[in-house]
Amino acid sequence: MITTRDIAERLDLSVSTVGRALADDPRISEETKLRVREAAAEMGYVANRAARMMRGVASNVVGLVIPDIRNSFYSTIAHELSGNMEARDHQLILSETDDDPVRELRHLRELSASRVAGVIIVPTARPHHDSVRLLAALPHVQLLRRHPALGAQWFGIDDFQVLQRSTAHLLAHGHSRIGYVGGPSELRTGAERLRGFRSALEQAGLREEDGLAVLGKPSSVAHGRRAARRLLDDAAPPTALVTGSVPLTLGVLEELTSRGVRTPEELSVVGFGDEPGFSWWGPGLTTARLPVTEMATDCALWLLHRLTTKPHRDTAYTSVSTGSLIVRGSTAPPARSGRLPGERAAQRTRRSR
Repeated sequence: MITTRDIAERLDLSVSTVGRALADDPRISEETKLRVREAAAEMGYVANRAARMMRGVASNVVGLVIPDIRNSFYSTIAHELSGNMEARDHQLILSETDDDPVRELRHLRELSASRVAGVIIVPTARPHHDSVRLLAALPHVQLLRRHPALGAQWFGIDDFQVLQRSTAHLLAHGHSRIGYVGGPSELRTGAERLRGFRSALEQAGLREEDGLAVLGKPSSVAHGRRAARRLLDDAAPPTALVTGSVPLTLGVLEELTSRGVRTPEELSVVGFGDEPGFSWWGPGLTTARLPVTEMATDCALWLLHRLTTKPHRDTAYTSVSTGSLIVRGSTAPPARSGRLPGERAAQRTRRSR
C-alpha cells in the first residue's frame, strides 16, 4: 500500500508537508499541492480515513439503514440519497436489516465504530435498546418509519391519507365490499395505512366487517399473492382490492394474472406506489403515486445542513409528504352479473382442467 512516506521520498519532501498538501492546508503552496496530488494519483495513493479523522478531518460518510434493498421503494430512495450525497462530497454506504433488530444493531455498531458523519435509518418495529443508545450519539434522521425512542427528526409520507383516498375512490365507484392487503400493523406505517382504509369505510357509513383486511409479515410479493388468494376464495369475496405496499401490489397482480381475473370487469384494483410497469399492466393500474424522490432529496439536504451547521442540540423536525391518486383503467363500478370474482375464476379453472 502506498503511503505518504512513499510520496515524500519520491518528491524529496517531508512526510508532514505531503500530509498537509493532501489535506489542502493553506500553509502549503499551490505548486507543492499540485505536485503532491499528481504524484499521489500516479502512484495509486488512497487516504487512510481513520488516520485523517484522528487528525481532526471530519468524516464524509453517511450510513443508510433500510429493511430490504430488493424493494424498489427503498432502492429508489437509496439512489436519490446517494446522488445528493455525492453532489456535496459525501458518500453513502448501505446496510440492510431484513427488519431484524439484531441485524440492525450490528450494522449500527459497525457504522458507529467507523465514525460515520451521520445515519439515515428506516427503523425496525422494535429497535434494540443499544441501537437507541448508539443513535443518540450520532447525527441521524428517521425516514418513512418513525419510532419515538429514536428522536424527533423524521421524513415520511401521510400513510393514513394515502389509503383513505385510495379506498374512497373505490367507494365512490359504488363498491361496498372492499378487500385490503396490508403489511404488519406493528409498524407505524402499516397501522396508519390500515387506519386510513377503515376510516374511509366508516365515512361511507359501512361497518368494519364490510371491508376485508388481510395483514401479514413480511410485506412481500409472496404475502400479496397469498392474501389475494384468500380474499378471492372467501365465501363472499370483495368486488375491489386496495393494497398497502409495492411488494404487496406486485403479489396481488401476479395472483390476478395467474387466475385470469379480468380487471376492472370482474374486480377493481387500486395499487400502492407507481412502478414503471404499473401503467401498462392490464388496463393500466390505478395507484397511489408517492413522492419518493422529493422526500429522499429533502431528507438528504436536511441531514447535510445539520452536519454542516453542527447545532448544539437537535430540535424536533418533521416533514410529511402527501401522495396522489393516479386513475387508470383498473377501477370501475362493481360488476352486476351476480357472480363474484372468486366464483368466475373458479369456473374458468374448472373448464381448463
